[in-house]
Amino acid sequence: MIDARFYESLGARSARVLAAGFEVGGDTERLVGSVAAAETAGANDLCYVERAREPLATAPAACVIAPASAHLAPQAGALILSDRPRAAFARLSALLVAPRAHEGQASVHASARLEANVRLGPNVVIGQDAEIGEGAIIGANTVIGPGVAIGRRTRVGANATIGCALIGDDVLILAGAVIGEAGFGVAGDGAGMVDVPHFGRVIIQDRVTIGANTTIDRGVFDDTVIGEEAKIDNLCQIAHQVTIGRGVLIAAFGGISGSTVIGDHVMAGGRVGVGDHRKIGARAVLAAGSAVLQDVPAGETWGGYPARPMRKFLRETAWLSRKAQGARNGGE
Repeated sequence: MIDARFYESLGARSARVLAAGFEVGGDTERLVGSVAAAETAGANDLCYVERAREPLATAPAACVIAPASAHLAPQAGALILSDRPRAAFARLSALLVAPRAHEGQASVHASARLEANVRLGPNVVIGQDAEIGEGAIIGANTVIGPGVAIGRRTRVGANATIGCALIGDDVLILAGAVIGEAGFGVAGDGAGMVDVPHFGRVIIQDRVTIGANTTIDRGVFDDTVIGEEAKIDNLCQIAHQVTIGRGVLIAAFGGISGSTVIGDHVMAGGRVGVGDHRKIGARAVLAAGSAVLQDVPAGETWGGYPARPMRKFLRETAWLSRKAQGARNGGE
């Protein structure tokens, strides 16, 4: 379900009107007013199916689906047929739901709720219905989007941008951080490339640290979640729908790709990159510069490019060094 604190409906319309230019089957007059993932879509929602193998258990108002897969959405009110369902969904969903925009001329909207002892730096902008907890400090030139909630005693540095986010107590967000922007999702069809809209949120739990110029993207549908007491260094990128557990440490230049799950108390050295849809088990250690393209079991230490268990990486490195040395000696 879309969170109305951050997104607004652009108005319901029939599947026929919404999908003008597409082939529409089923109940073409079925009203569609919102968007959702196929697994959770309800009677008012538009969803899409790209690679499903089993029939959908949900009954959406309309489903964008390839003609050859139409039988996989038996309970959809209307079927919008496209050979590129994700791209078609991206184009159509933007007609139904949009992020809330800042309203009015005042820097702090009249509907924003600030508790006692909140300190605002020069040129802070706070959108409608935002909530700032007691004792929070917001640095100069920072922009807080509509509906954002920031907990008590949280400190936000200068020039930060926060939208579509719920932030806990005693969080430290350093200068230049960008939280809640859309992630990187692109789909293509005969009309060209299109950005896939993101309708999720960012949830940052208590006592988290977010480094300077770090970016944390909101999810496509689900939330991006940063667990309690996680510490993320400067210049890191956390992609859409990532889940980071409690007490995780990520050093500078870390990059976590979309839909990855990082367990509690994982440690990642500088310049670690983790591929999408990976699972990093609790208390795993990722050596600096690692490229993690596989799931990492709990408690293990991995390193290398691509990353593998540290003992294997060290043995292979030592073997390669010996071979290289032998080749040099043999050539002298």
